[in-house]
Amino acid sequence: VQLQASGGGLVQAGGSLRLSCAASGRTFSNYAMAWFRQAPGKEREFVTTITWGGSSTLFADSVKGRFTISRNKDTVYLQMNSLKPEDTAVYYCAAGLQSGKTRISDYDYWGQGTQVTVSS
Repeated sequence: VQLQASGGGLVQAGGSLRLSCAASGRTFSNYAMAWFRQAPGKEREFVTTITWGGSSTLFADSVKGRFTISRNKDTVYLQMNSLKPEDTAVYYCAAGLQSGKTRISDYDYWGQGTQVTVSS
């Protein structure tokens, strides 16, 4: 069972990036999917989550209006627009059975993380 995150990179402030997270080894079509991030020296924090059917999403206040989440079967996407230096972090995707959850402990499967660096 694997979640493989990709799409990170270096971008200037105001730019955009699209992260992808592909699941393999089992189907996650009935799992809620989420993105978390961890900046250097900080704890991992919730970014956004989407229900298994894709009908409902939830965002952290810090990214609301700038980030969108979507999914296609076993792949989840994070579109990040108007990026700020404070968005710099390693971004992790996660899967869990319950929708609308924001705690790390609510998610059972985790990807390896992809680095996003936003320069000022």
